[in-house]
Amino acid sequence: MVQIKRALISVSDKTGVLDLAKELNKTGVEILSTGGTAKLFRENNIPVKDVSDYTGFPEMLDGRVKTLHPKIHGGLLALRDNQEHMQIIKEHGIGLIDMVVVNLYPFEKVIQKTGVSIEEVIENIDIGGPAMLRSAAKNYRFVAVVCDPSWYSQIINELKKNKGSLSEEFMRDLAIEVYARTSEYDKTINIFLKDHFSVNKEPENFPKEIAFNFEKMQNLRYGENPHQKAAFYKEKGKNFGLVNLKQLQGKELSFNNIFDLNAALELVKEFTRPAAVIVKHNNPCGVAEDKLLEKAYLNAWKSDKLSAFGGIVALNRIMDLKTAKAIVRSGFLECIIAPGFDAQALVLFKDKKNLRILKISDLDSRADLDFKRVSGGLLLQDKDLVNLELSNLKIVTRKRPSKKDMESLIFGWIVAKHVKSNAIVLSKGTRTVGIGAGQMSRVDSVMIAKYKSGKASQGSCLASDAFFPKPDAISWAHKAGVKAIIQPGGSIADEEIVKACDKYKIAMVTTGIRHFKH
Repeated sequence: MVQIKRALISVSDKTGVLDLAKELNKTGVEILSTGGTAKLFRENNIPVKDVSDYTGFPEMLDGRVKTLHPKIHGGLLALRDNQEHMQIIKEHGIGLIDMVVVNLYPFEKVIQKTGVSIEEVIENIDIGGPAMLRSAAKNYRFVAVVCDPSWYSQIINELKKNKGSLSEEFMRDLAIEVYARTSEYDKTINIFLKDHFSVNKEPENFPKEIAFNFEKMQNLRYGENPHQKAAFYKEKGKNFGLVNLKQLQGKELSFNNIFDLNAALELVKEFTRPAAVIVKHNNPCGVAEDKLLEKAYLNAWKSDKLSAFGGIVALNRIMDLKTAKAIVRSGFLECIIAPGFDAQALVLFKDKKNLRILKISDLDSRADLDFKRVSGGLLLQDKDLVNLELSNLKIVTRKRPSKKDMESLIFGWIVAKHVKSNAIVLSKGTRTVGIGAGQMSRVDSVMIAKYKSGKASQGSCLASDAFFPKPDAISWAHKAGVKAIIQPGGSIADEEIVKACDKYKIAMVTTGIRHFKH
Protein backbone atom coordinates (compact mmCIF):
# COMPACT_ATOMS: atom_id res chain seq x y z
CA MET A 1 0.00 0.00 0.00
CA VAL A 2 1.21 3.51 -0.85
CA GLN A 3 0.24 6.39 1.41
CA ILE A 4 -0.65 9.43 -0.69
CA LYS A 5 1.10 12.46 0.78
CA ARG A 6 1.59 14.77 -2.19
CA ALA A 7 -0.53 15.00 -5.38
CA LEU A 8 -0.12 17.05 -8.54
CA ILE A 9 -3.46 17.90 -10.16
CA SER A 10 -3.67 19.74 -13.49
CA VAL A 11 -6.74 19.07 -15.64
CA SER A 12 -8.43 20.60 -18.68
CA ASP A 13 -11.63 18.64 -18.00
CA LYS A 14 -12.59 19.63 -14.46
CA THR A 15 -15.53 17.25 -14.16
CA GLY A 16 -15.56 15.77 -10.64
CA VAL A 17 -12.08 17.02 -9.74
CA LEU A 18 -13.32 19.05 -6.75
CA ASP A 19 -14.68 15.92 -5.07
CA LEU A 20 -11.34 14.18 -5.50
CA ALA A 21 -9.37 17.20 -4.24
CA LYS A 22 -11.62 17.54 -1.19
CA GLU A 23 -11.05 13.89 -0.26
CA LEU A 24 -7.28 14.29 -0.67
CA ASN A 25 -7.37 17.41 1.48
CA LYS A 26 -9.24 15.54 4.22
CA THR A 27 -6.41 13.03 4.49
CA GLY A 28 -3.76 15.78 4.67
CA VAL A 29 -2.43 15.45 1.14
CA GLU A 30 -0.45 18.42 -0.17
CA ILE A 31 -1.87 19.47 -3.54
CA LEU A 32 0.24 20.99 -6.31
CA SER A 33 -1.50 22.53 -9.29
CA THR A 34 -1.33 24.93 -12.22
CA GLY A 35 -3.38 27.72 -13.82
CA GLY A 36 -7.14 27.25 -13.94
CA THR A 37 -7.13 24.12 -11.78
CA ALA A 38 -5.32 25.93 -8.95
CA LYS A 39 -7.73 28.84 -9.28
CA LEU A 40 -10.72 26.49 -9.02
CA PHE A 41 -9.33 24.92 -5.83
CA ARG A 42 -8.74 28.30 -4.19
CA GLU A 43 -12.25 29.44 -5.07
CA ASN A 44 -13.51 26.37 -3.23
CA ASN A 45 -11.23 26.80 -0.18
CA ILE A 46 -8.99 23.84 -0.99
CA PRO A 47 -5.34 24.53 -0.03
CA VAL A 48 -3.09 24.37 -3.09
CA LYS A 49 0.50 25.26 -4.01
CA ASP A 50 1.36 26.49 -7.50
CA VAL A 51 3.80 24.25 -9.37
CA SER A 52 5.95 27.31 -10.15
CA ASP A 53 6.33 28.00 -6.41
CA TYR A 54 7.15 24.33 -5.79
CA THR A 55 9.83 24.16 -8.51
CA GLY A 56 11.11 27.71 -7.94
CA PHE A 57 10.85 28.24 -11.68
CA PRO A 58 8.13 30.33 -13.40
CA GLU A 59 5.84 29.19 -16.18
CA MET A 60 7.26 30.42 -19.48
CA LEU A 61 6.70 30.55 -23.24
CA ASP A 62 2.98 31.25 -22.89
CA GLY A 63 2.54 28.25 -20.60
CA ARG A 64 4.30 25.80 -22.92
CA VAL A 65 6.81 25.09 -20.14
CA LYS A 66 5.53 24.69 -16.59
CA THR A 67 5.82 21.08 -15.37
CA LEU A 68 8.87 20.03 -17.40
CA HIS A 69 11.25 20.26 -14.45
CA PRO A 70 13.49 17.82 -12.48
CA LYS A 71 11.60 18.61 -9.28
CA ILE A 72 8.46 17.24 -10.94
CA HIS A 73 9.84 14.30 -12.89
CA GLY A 74 12.42 13.40 -10.29
CA GLY A 75 9.63 13.26 -7.71
CA LEU A 76 7.61 10.99 -10.02
CA LEU A 77 10.32 8.66 -11.30
CA ALA A 78 12.39 8.02 -8.16
CA LEU A 79 12.22 4.39 -7.01
CA ARG A 80 11.39 4.48 -3.33
CA ASP A 81 13.13 1.16 -2.67
CA ASN A 82 16.34 2.22 -4.44
CA GLN A 83 18.80 3.79 -1.95
CA GLU A 84 20.81 5.51 -4.67
CA HIS A 85 17.67 7.17 -6.11
CA MET A 86 16.59 8.34 -2.70
CA GLN A 87 20.01 9.73 -1.92
CA ILE A 88 20.11 11.69 -5.21
CA ILE A 89 16.71 13.33 -4.77
CA LYS A 90 17.65 14.22 -1.18
CA GLU A 91 20.86 15.89 -2.39
CA HIS A 92 18.90 17.95 -4.92
CA GLY A 93 16.02 18.82 -2.62
CA ILE A 94 13.43 16.95 -4.69
CA GLY A 95 10.23 15.96 -2.93
CA LEU A 96 8.31 12.78 -3.76
CA ILE A 97 5.00 13.04 -5.63
CA ASP A 98 2.65 10.14 -4.90
CA MET A 99 -0.23 10.95 -7.23
CA VAL A 100 -0.65 12.67 -10.58
CA VAL A 101 -4.10 13.64 -11.86
CA VAL A 102 -3.89 14.93 -15.42
CA ASN A 103 -6.17 14.93 -18.42
CA LEU A 104 -4.84 16.24 -21.66
CA TYR A 105 -5.55 19.34 -23.74
CA PRO A 106 -8.77 18.70 -25.70
CA PHE A 107 -7.05 18.06 -29.04
CA GLU A 108 -9.83 15.78 -30.30
CA LYS A 109 -12.49 18.45 -29.68
CA VAL A 110 -10.44 21.27 -31.15
CA ILE A 111 -9.91 19.55 -34.52
CA GLN A 112 -13.69 19.14 -34.88
CA LYS A 113 -14.25 22.91 -34.74
CA THR A 114 -15.39 24.47 -38.01
CA GLY A 115 -12.63 26.53 -39.61
CA VAL A 116 -10.07 25.80 -36.90
CA SER A 117 -6.59 27.11 -37.76
CA ILE A 118 -3.51 24.91 -37.79
CA GLU A 119 -1.98 27.30 -35.22
CA GLU A 120 -4.79 26.62 -32.74
CA VAL A 121 -4.50 22.90 -33.38
CA ILE A 122 -0.76 22.94 -32.69
CA GLU A 123 -1.23 24.87 -29.43
CA ASN A 124 -3.60 22.13 -28.26
CA ILE A 125 -0.97 19.44 -28.52
CA ASP A 126 -0.22 18.69 -24.87
CA ILE A 127 3.44 18.17 -23.94
CA GLY A 128 3.73 18.38 -20.17
CA GLY A 129 0.59 16.31 -19.56
CA PRO A 130 1.66 13.18 -21.46
CA ALA A 131 5.18 13.49 -20.02
CA MET A 132 3.87 13.49 -16.42
CA LEU A 133 1.42 10.69 -17.12
CA ARG A 134 4.09 8.48 -18.65
CA SER A 135 6.60 9.21 -15.88
CA ALA A 136 4.06 8.35 -13.18
CA ALA A 137 2.80 5.27 -15.04
CA LYS A 138 6.34 3.96 -15.41
CA ASN A 139 6.70 4.18 -11.64
CA TYR A 140 3.24 2.74 -10.89
CA ARG A 141 4.47 0.76 -7.87
CA PHE A 142 4.95 4.02 -5.98
CA VAL A 143 2.86 6.62 -7.86
CA ALA A 144 -0.88 6.66 -8.58
CA VAL A 145 -1.63 8.14 -12.00
CA VAL A 146 -5.10 9.25 -13.10
CA CYS A 147 -5.95 10.34 -16.65
CA ASP A 148 -9.73 9.93 -16.74
CA PRO A 149 -12.40 11.51 -14.47
CA SER A 150 -14.38 8.25 -14.59
CA TRP A 151 -11.86 6.83 -12.08
CA TYR A 152 -12.36 9.55 -9.45
CA SER A 153 -15.22 7.93 -7.53
CA GLN A 154 -13.38 4.62 -7.35
CA ILE A 155 -10.21 6.35 -6.14
CA ILE A 156 -12.17 8.22 -3.46
CA ASN A 157 -13.66 4.93 -2.26
CA GLU A 158 -10.24 3.27 -2.17
CA LEU A 159 -8.74 6.19 -0.24
CA LYS A 160 -11.55 6.07 2.32
CA LYS A 161 -11.32 2.30 2.67
CA ASN A 162 -7.53 2.29 3.06
CA LYS A 163 -7.14 5.44 5.16
CA GLY A 164 -5.48 7.52 2.43
CA SER A 165 -3.53 4.69 0.80
CA LEU A 166 -3.82 2.84 -2.51
CA SER A 167 -2.76 -0.70 -3.36
CA GLU A 168 -0.09 -1.53 -5.93
CA GLU A 169 -2.59 -3.61 -7.88
CA PHE A 170 -5.00 -0.68 -8.12
CA MET A 171 -2.22 1.69 -9.19
CA ARG A 172 -1.10 -0.84 -11.83
CA ASP A 173 -4.58 -0.74 -13.40
CA LEU A 174 -4.47 3.06 -13.42
CA ALA A 175 -1.09 3.00 -15.18
CA ILE A 176 -2.28 0.62 -17.88
CA GLU A 177 -5.15 3.00 -18.61
CA VAL A 178 -2.63 5.82 -19.05
CA TYR A 179 -0.71 4.08 -21.82
CA ALA A 180 -3.95 3.42 -23.69
CA ARG A 181 -4.88 7.11 -23.41
CA THR A 182 -1.51 8.57 -24.43
CA SER A 183 -1.31 6.12 -27.32
CA GLU A 184 -4.75 7.20 -28.58
CA TYR A 185 -3.84 10.86 -28.12
CA ASP A 186 -0.63 10.61 -30.13
CA LYS A 187 -2.38 8.56 -32.81
CA THR A 188 -5.07 11.23 -33.23
CA ILE A 189 -2.41 13.93 -33.60
CA ASN A 190 -0.50 11.79 -36.08
CA ILE A 191 -3.56 11.11 -38.24
CA PHE A 192 -4.67 14.75 -38.23
CA LEU A 193 -1.25 16.16 -39.15
CA LYS A 194 -0.70 13.59 -41.90
CA ASP A 195 -4.05 14.48 -43.40
CA HIS A 196 -3.58 18.25 -42.98
CA PHE A 197 -0.13 18.34 -44.55
CA SER A 198 -0.90 15.55 -47.08
CA VAL A 199 2.15 13.52 -46.16
CA ASN A 200 2.68 9.76 -46.05
CA LYS A 201 0.72 9.34 -49.28
CA GLU A 202 1.47 7.04 -52.17
CA PRO A 203 0.94 8.37 -55.73
CA GLU A 204 -2.57 6.81 -55.65
CA ASN A 205 -3.32 8.97 -52.60
CA PHE A 206 -3.46 6.02 -50.20
CA PRO A 207 -1.43 6.11 -46.96
CA LYS A 208 1.71 4.00 -46.60
CA GLU A 209 0.51 3.00 -43.15
CA ILE A 210 -2.94 2.95 -41.58
CA ALA A 211 -3.56 3.66 -37.90
CA PHE A 212 -7.00 3.16 -36.42
CA ASN A 213 -8.29 5.28 -33.58
CA PHE A 214 -11.72 4.23 -32.33
CA GLU A 215 -13.42 4.36 -28.94
CA LYS A 216 -16.13 2.02 -27.76
CA MET A 217 -19.61 3.51 -27.63
CA GLN A 218 -21.44 0.46 -26.37
CA ASN A 219 -21.44 -3.30 -26.06
CA LEU A 220 -24.01 -5.08 -28.20
CA ARG A 221 -26.12 -8.04 -27.14
CA TYR A 222 -24.23 -10.23 -29.63
CA GLY A 223 -22.80 -10.19 -33.13
CA GLU A 224 -24.27 -11.57 -36.33
CA ASN A 225 -25.16 -14.70 -34.34
CA PRO A 226 -25.86 -15.23 -30.62
CA HIS A 227 -22.55 -17.06 -30.07
CA GLN A 228 -20.53 -14.03 -31.29
CA LYS A 229 -19.69 -11.12 -28.99
CA ALA A 230 -19.86 -7.60 -30.43
CA ALA A 231 -19.47 -3.88 -29.70
CA PHE A 232 -20.05 -0.57 -31.51
CA TYR A 233 -17.11 1.85 -31.88
CA LYS A 234 -16.86 5.49 -32.88
CA GLU A 235 -13.98 6.92 -34.89
CA LYS A 236 -12.04 9.36 -32.72
CA GLY A 237 -12.14 12.96 -33.89
CA LYS A 238 -15.07 12.30 -36.24
CA ASN A 239 -18.70 13.10 -35.53
CA PHE A 240 -20.92 12.07 -38.41
CA GLY A 241 -23.04 9.13 -39.50
CA LEU A 242 -24.54 6.46 -37.28
CA VAL A 243 -22.64 7.59 -34.18
CA ASN A 244 -25.18 10.44 -34.01
CA LEU A 245 -28.16 8.12 -33.69
CA LYS A 246 -30.66 9.06 -31.02
CA GLN A 247 -32.91 6.17 -30.04
CA LEU A 248 -36.38 7.41 -29.14
CA GLN A 249 -37.99 4.05 -28.33
CA GLY A 250 -37.57 0.29 -28.61
CA LYS A 251 -35.20 -2.39 -27.40
CA GLU A 252 -31.43 -2.28 -27.71
CA LEU A 253 -29.90 -2.21 -31.18
CA SER A 254 -28.19 -5.36 -32.40
CA PHE A 255 -25.07 -5.79 -34.55
CA ASN A 256 -27.22 -6.66 -37.57
CA ASN A 257 -29.54 -3.69 -36.92
CA ILE A 258 -26.63 -1.25 -37.08
CA PHE A 259 -25.20 -2.85 -40.21
CA ASP A 260 -28.58 -2.72 -41.97
CA LEU A 261 -29.27 0.83 -40.78
CA ASN A 262 -26.03 1.90 -42.41
CA ALA A 263 -27.01 0.26 -45.70
CA ALA A 264 -30.44 1.89 -45.62
CA LEU A 265 -29.04 5.35 -44.84
CA GLU A 266 -26.39 5.17 -47.55
CA LEU A 267 -29.13 4.54 -50.11
CA VAL A 268 -31.85 6.94 -48.89
CA LYS A 269 -29.43 9.88 -48.80
CA GLU A 270 -28.96 9.47 -52.59
CA PHE A 271 -32.38 11.03 -53.22
CA THR A 272 -33.43 14.69 -53.12
CA ARG A 273 -37.22 14.19 -53.17
CA PRO A 274 -39.03 12.40 -50.31
CA ALA A 275 -37.81 8.79 -50.35
CA ALA A 276 -38.19 5.54 -48.45
CA VAL A 277 -35.88 2.53 -48.35
CA ILE A 278 -36.61 -0.87 -46.82
CA VAL A 279 -33.55 -3.03 -46.19
CA LYS A 280 -33.38 -6.71 -45.26
CA HIS A 281 -30.08 -8.50 -44.63
CA ASN A 282 -28.10 -5.56 -46.03
CA ASN A 283 -29.97 -5.48 -49.34
CA PRO A 284 -32.80 -3.13 -50.28
CA CYS A 285 -36.05 -5.00 -50.93
CA GLY A 286 -38.04 -1.88 -51.71
CA VAL A 287 -37.14 1.70 -52.67
CA ALA A 288 -39.29 4.60 -53.82
CA GLU A 289 -39.14 8.35 -54.33
CA ASP A 290 -42.25 10.54 -54.57
CA LYS A 291 -43.67 13.99 -53.88
CA LEU A 292 -45.35 12.58 -50.75
CA LEU A 293 -43.40 10.65 -48.11
CA GLU A 294 -46.43 8.45 -47.37
CA LYS A 295 -46.67 7.39 -51.02
CA ALA A 296 -42.91 6.80 -51.22
CA TYR A 297 -43.12 4.43 -48.24
CA LEU A 298 -46.16 2.54 -49.57
CA ASN A 299 -44.52 2.09 -52.97
CA ALA A 300 -41.31 0.81 -51.34
CA TRP A 301 -43.30 -1.63 -49.20
CA LYS A 302 -45.39 -2.89 -52.15
CA SER A 303 -42.19 -3.71 -54.04
CA ASP A 304 -41.69 -6.82 -51.88
CA LYS A 305 -44.16 -7.07 -48.99
CA LEU A 306 -42.92 -10.52 -47.98
CA SER A 307 -39.27 -9.48 -47.62
CA ALA A 308 -40.21 -6.18 -45.96
CA PHE A 309 -41.49 -8.09 -42.91
CA GLY A 310 -38.99 -7.48 -40.10
CA GLY A 311 -37.03 -5.01 -42.23
CA ILE A 312 -35.27 -1.71 -41.61
CA VAL A 313 -36.95 1.47 -42.90
CA ALA A 314 -35.00 4.63 -43.70
CA LEU A 315 -36.62 7.95 -44.65
CA ASN A 316 -34.97 11.18 -45.81
CA ARG A 317 -37.72 13.42 -44.43
CA ILE A 318 -39.28 14.00 -41.01
CA MET A 319 -41.96 11.36 -40.53
CA ASP A 320 -45.51 12.71 -40.58
CA LEU A 321 -48.63 11.09 -39.16
CA LYS A 322 -49.88 9.79 -42.53
CA THR A 323 -46.63 7.97 -43.17
CA ALA A 324 -46.63 6.61 -39.63
CA LYS A 325 -50.14 5.23 -40.13
CA ALA A 326 -49.06 3.57 -43.38
CA ILE A 327 -46.13 1.95 -41.59
CA VAL A 328 -48.32 0.66 -38.76
CA ARG A 329 -50.71 -0.92 -41.27
CA SER A 330 -47.89 -2.63 -43.19
CA GLY A 331 -46.82 -5.02 -40.43
CA PHE A 332 -43.79 -5.86 -38.30
CA LEU A 333 -40.56 -3.87 -38.71
CA GLU A 334 -37.31 -3.91 -36.73
CA CYS A 335 -36.26 -0.26 -37.00
CA ILE A 336 -37.31 3.07 -38.46
CA ILE A 337 -34.70 5.78 -38.97
CA ALA A 338 -35.47 9.33 -40.09
CA PRO A 339 -34.26 12.93 -39.62
CA GLY A 340 -37.15 13.45 -37.20
CA PHE A 341 -40.65 12.40 -36.15
CA ASP A 342 -43.86 14.34 -35.66
CA ALA A 343 -45.13 14.13 -32.07
CA GLN A 344 -48.34 12.45 -33.29
CA ALA A 345 -46.32 9.83 -35.15
CA LEU A 346 -44.39 8.97 -31.99
CA VAL A 347 -47.63 8.59 -30.04
CA LEU A 348 -48.86 6.15 -32.70
CA PHE A 349 -45.75 3.99 -32.29
CA LYS A 350 -45.83 3.89 -28.48
CA ASP A 351 -47.69 0.59 -28.25
CA LYS A 352 -45.07 -1.14 -30.44
CA LYS A 353 -42.56 -1.64 -27.64
CA ASN A 354 -40.05 -3.64 -29.69
CA LEU A 355 -40.00 -1.24 -32.65
CA ARG A 356 -36.81 0.80 -32.56
CA ILE A 357 -37.40 4.45 -33.46
CA LEU A 358 -34.19 6.26 -34.36
CA LYS A 359 -33.54 9.90 -35.14
CA ILE A 360 -30.50 10.98 -37.14
CA SER A 361 -30.20 14.68 -37.89
CA ASP A 362 -27.15 14.42 -40.14
CA LEU A 363 -27.67 12.56 -43.44
CA ASP A 364 -24.41 13.88 -44.87
CA SER A 365 -21.83 11.36 -46.08
CA ARG A 366 -18.27 12.44 -45.40
CA ALA A 367 -16.45 9.12 -45.36
CA ASP A 368 -14.38 8.85 -48.55
CA LEU A 369 -12.61 5.53 -47.93
CA ASP A 370 -14.00 2.03 -47.65
CA PHE A 371 -12.31 -0.71 -45.58
CA LYS A 372 -12.80 -4.45 -45.80
CA ARG A 373 -11.10 -6.84 -43.37
CA VAL A 374 -9.50 -10.00 -44.75
CA SER A 375 -7.51 -12.70 -42.99
CA GLY A 376 -4.18 -11.18 -41.96
CA GLY A 377 -4.79 -7.88 -43.71
CA LEU A 378 -7.02 -5.10 -44.91
CA LEU A 379 -8.37 -3.89 -48.24
CA LEU A 380 -8.72 -0.14 -48.76
CA GLN A 381 -10.51 1.60 -51.60
CA ASP A 382 -12.18 4.88 -52.49
CA LYS A 383 -15.85 4.88 -51.54
CA ASP A 384 -18.16 4.45 -54.54
CA LEU A 385 -19.26 8.08 -54.76
CA VAL A 386 -19.17 8.55 -58.54
CA ASN A 387 -22.20 10.34 -59.95
CA LEU A 388 -23.85 9.48 -63.24
CA GLU A 389 -23.17 12.15 -65.85
CA LEU A 390 -26.16 12.27 -68.20
CA SER A 391 -23.92 13.47 -71.02
CA ASN A 392 -21.96 10.21 -70.81
CA LEU A 393 -25.01 7.99 -71.35
CA LYS A 394 -25.10 6.22 -74.71
CA ILE A 395 -28.21 4.85 -76.36
CA VAL A 396 -26.93 1.76 -78.18
CA THR A 397 -30.18 0.30 -79.55
CA ARG A 398 -32.50 1.28 -82.38
CA LYS A 399 -35.28 1.95 -79.90
CA ARG A 400 -34.76 5.04 -77.77
CA PRO A 401 -36.04 5.27 -74.17
CA SER A 402 -38.73 7.87 -73.51
CA LYS A 403 -38.14 10.72 -71.08
CA LYS A 404 -40.12 8.82 -68.41
CA ASP A 405 -38.19 5.64 -69.14
CA MET A 406 -34.91 7.52 -68.73
CA GLU A 407 -36.03 8.83 -65.34
CA SER A 408 -36.90 5.30 -64.25
CA LEU A 409 -33.60 3.90 -65.59
CA ILE A 410 -31.57 6.44 -63.66
CA PHE A 411 -33.59 5.74 -60.49
CA GLY A 412 -32.97 1.99 -60.90
CA TRP A 413 -29.28 2.64 -61.54
CA ILE A 414 -28.96 4.51 -58.22
CA VAL A 415 -30.65 1.64 -56.37
CA ALA A 416 -28.49 -1.01 -58.10
CA LYS A 417 -25.38 0.67 -56.72
CA HIS A 418 -26.54 -0.34 -53.23
CA VAL A 419 -27.59 -3.93 -54.05
CA LYS A 420 -25.16 -6.83 -53.55
CA SER A 421 -23.75 -8.01 -56.86
CA ASN A 422 -24.88 -9.54 -59.13
CA ALA A 423 -27.60 -6.89 -58.93
CA ILE A 424 -30.70 -6.44 -61.07
CA VAL A 425 -33.32 -3.79 -60.28
CA LEU A 426 -36.72 -3.55 -61.98
CA SER A 427 -38.39 -0.16 -61.62
CA LYS A 428 -41.46 1.72 -62.73
CA GLY A 429 -41.14 5.46 -62.47
CA THR A 430 -39.27 6.14 -59.25
CA ARG A 431 -40.16 2.94 -57.41
CA THR A 432 -38.76 -0.55 -57.49
CA VAL A 433 -41.01 -3.45 -58.41
CA GLY A 434 -38.48 -6.29 -58.14
CA ILE A 435 -34.87 -6.73 -57.02
CA GLY A 436 -32.53 -9.65 -57.70
CA ALA A 437 -29.51 -9.52 -55.40
CA GLY A 438 -26.30 -11.34 -54.58
CA GLN A 439 -26.47 -14.14 -57.14
CA MET A 440 -23.51 -15.94 -58.68
CA SER A 441 -25.12 -15.62 -62.12
CA ARG A 442 -26.55 -12.39 -63.53
CA VAL A 443 -29.29 -14.25 -65.35
CA ASP A 444 -30.38 -15.73 -62.00
CA SER A 445 -30.70 -12.19 -60.63
CA VAL A 446 -32.94 -11.27 -63.58
CA MET A 447 -35.10 -14.33 -62.95
CA ILE A 448 -35.40 -13.49 -59.22
CA ALA A 449 -36.28 -9.86 -59.94
CA LYS A 450 -38.96 -11.08 -62.39
CA TYR A 451 -40.32 -13.53 -59.80
CA LYS A 452 -40.35 -10.87 -57.07
CA SER A 453 -42.18 -8.35 -59.24
CA GLY A 454 -44.86 -10.69 -60.60
CA LYS A 455 -47.16 -8.96 -63.09
CA ALA A 456 -45.67 -5.57 -62.15
CA SER A 457 -42.60 -6.39 -64.26
CA GLN A 458 -44.65 -5.70 -67.41
CA GLY A 459 -43.54 -2.35 -68.80
CA SER A 460 -40.73 -1.97 -66.24
CA CYS A 461 -37.19 -0.69 -66.67
CA LEU A 462 -34.16 -2.80 -65.74
CA ALA A 463 -30.88 -1.65 -64.17
CA SER A 464 -27.85 -3.93 -63.98
CA ASP A 465 -24.83 -3.08 -61.85
CA ALA A 466 -22.42 -4.65 -64.36
CA PHE A 467 -22.39 -5.74 -68.02
CA PHE A 468 -24.16 -8.77 -69.41
CA PRO A 469 -21.76 -11.59 -70.39
CA LYS A 470 -24.41 -13.36 -72.52
CA PRO A 471 -27.75 -12.47 -74.14
CA ASP A 472 -29.66 -15.03 -72.01
CA ALA A 473 -30.43 -12.35 -69.40
CA ILE A 474 -31.95 -10.17 -72.16
CA SER A 475 -34.24 -13.06 -73.10
CA TRP A 476 -35.44 -13.27 -69.49
CA ALA A 477 -35.87 -9.48 -69.40
CA HIS A 478 -38.12 -9.78 -72.45
CA LYS A 479 -40.17 -12.51 -70.72
CA ALA A 480 -40.56 -10.13 -67.76
CA GLY A 481 -41.92 -7.42 -70.07
CA VAL A 482 -38.97 -5.04 -69.64
CA LYS A 483 -39.02 -2.11 -72.10
CA ALA A 484 -35.68 -0.42 -71.31
CA ILE A 485 -32.33 -1.43 -69.80
CA ILE A 486 -29.43 0.53 -68.30
CA GLN A 487 -26.06 -1.18 -67.81
CA PRO A 488 -22.35 -0.28 -67.92
CA GLY A 489 -21.45 -1.99 -71.23
CA GLY A 490 -17.93 -3.16 -71.94
CA SER A 491 -18.54 -6.89 -72.42
CA ILE A 492 -16.98 -8.76 -75.33
CA ALA A 493 -20.57 -9.83 -75.97
CA ASP A 494 -21.89 -6.25 -76.24
CA GLU A 495 -22.74 -6.64 -79.92
CA GLU A 496 -24.80 -9.75 -79.18
CA ILE A 497 -26.48 -8.02 -76.25
CA VAL A 498 -27.52 -5.06 -78.42
CA LYS A 499 -28.81 -7.38 -81.16
CA ALA A 500 -30.92 -9.23 -78.59
CA CYS A 501 -32.38 -5.93 -77.36
CA ASP A 502 -33.17 -4.85 -80.91
CA LYS A 503 -34.81 -8.24 -81.55
CA TYR A 504 -37.12 -7.76 -78.54
CA LYS A 505 -37.60 -4.02 -79.16
CA ILE A 506 -35.98 -3.14 -75.82
CA ALA A 507 -34.21 0.21 -75.48
CA MET A 508 -30.73 0.05 -73.95
CA VAL A 509 -28.52 2.74 -72.42
CA THR A 510 -24.90 2.23 -71.33
CA THR A 511 -23.16 4.22 -68.58
CA GLY A 512 -19.51 3.19 -68.77
CA ILE A 513 -19.62 2.82 -64.96
CA ARG A 514 -19.80 -0.44 -63.01
CA HIS A 515 -21.25 -0.64 -59.49
CA PHE A 516 -20.16 -3.97 -57.99
CA LYS A 517 -20.92 -4.24 -54.27
CA HIS A 518 -19.47 -7.24 -52.44
